[in-house]
Amino acid sequence: MTKDAIAKAEFSGAKLALFLGSDLLVIQRDDKPDIPYPGHWDLPGGGREGRESPEACALRETFEEVGLRLSASALSWSCAYLRPRGWVWMFASHQPAALAQEVRLGDEGQSWALMSPQNYCAHPLAVPHFAEQLRAYLAAGGA
Repeated sequence: MTKDAIAKAEFSGAKLALFLGSDLLVIQRDDKPDIPYPGHWDLPGGGREGRESPEACALRETFEEVGLRLSASALSWSCAYLRPRGWVWMFASHQPAALAQEVRLGDEGQSWALMSPQNYCAHPLAVPHFAEQLRAYLAAGGA
């Protein structure tokens, strides 16, 4: 089995680097001590439910967290990487800036914002491994 096949079968969650125009949509995590990275700036996404695919996980979580319903065809890049709790997928999608008018914060998170990807990567409250994956995407010519 290839790395990607293993990661698709056994992944624990998925995230989406969602660009609205040239900016990245980010969510400030709840400030609860029982969650990883409380108060940090996060990307839409989260844990796998049932046997859903990595794409379905990222898209479902994006809808739940920010109210945007995207299709799998909107995903332009993907990467699987290993974390202590298992494989995680990260996707990228580039959408028009006007879509920001449709963002509605769900039940998780304190707020949402648009941030340049460079500012996110350098932000002291960016979730470190998401910033690392985003830097790799940008270095490969993404965005």
